[in-house]
Amino acid sequence: MLFKITLVLYFLATLTYLICLYRQRPLFTRAATAFLVGGFITHSFELFSQCLDLGQAPVTNLPQSLSFFSWTLVAIYLLLQLKYHVIVLGSFLTPLALISILISAVLPGSKEPLDPILRSYWFPIHVASAFLGNGFFGLAFCSGIMYLLQEHQVKGKKMGFFYHRLPSLRILDEMNYRCLTLGFPLLTLGIISGAIWAEYAWGSYWNWDPKQTWSLITWLVYAALLHGRLTFGWRGRRAAILSILGFSVMLFTFVGVNLFLKGAHNFI
Repeated sequence: MLFKITLVLYFLATLTYLICLYRQRPLFTRAATAFLVGGFITHSFELFSQCLDLGQAPVTNLPQSLSFFSWTLVAIYLLLQLKYHVIVLGSFLTPLALISILISAVLPGSKEPLDPILRSYWFPIHVASAFLGNGFFGLAFCSGIMYLLQEHQVKGKKMGFFYHRLPSLRILDEMNYRCLTLGFPLLTLGIISGAIWAEYAWGSYWNWDPKQTWSLITWLVYAALLHGRLTFGWRGRRAAILSILGFSVMLFTFVGVNLFLKGAHNFI
């Protein structure tokens, strides 16, 4: 029941945020925020109830992981709102969160408990850091798309649909950078804690499992992006495009590897 209520509230939030993109009125803004906060609360209770039932974090199969990813996206967006107050970001973020949780609802998933050999205090550290990092990369992806849309309006000197609805290029680039600088250390911690966890479970820190390999590729993409920003001054359009590319690689690491490649991480 909690999951169904969450789906409805996330759908209403997405719909209302899209209306806000077209008609920026306080009534729609408040309604969108209320739906999203309500959905986040019910989602939190639903995940907590799963934790109690399973005795572990509900991320041991792909549907659970997608649901948790959706929750992470919403949580980070709500926190980011406290600093930037960019309501329109919700118009791009909530569809992503809704799609993620909808896919989790239709995918079959095993409810078997985690293999005892994999039970370790490194598990929650690995999961929390990896998902939080992915959540920040999701927001960097959204801000990158918004940047490209706004830049097209500015360079074309067209005061089109998005010009008065999106933040300035400076704010969007700052949001993108802030999300990257928060997401990258979390991704790094996720990989390190995962390697330690692997040594505990399988006796080897690194065995080039497909998930490990693609996690490293994801790390290298974001490392190159941050290095370029700090060393060569990559900003604006280039940073936005690379954020979108990095998120695409991250999605394949997160979802594609589970679907198309076989490895020790296929239980997640």
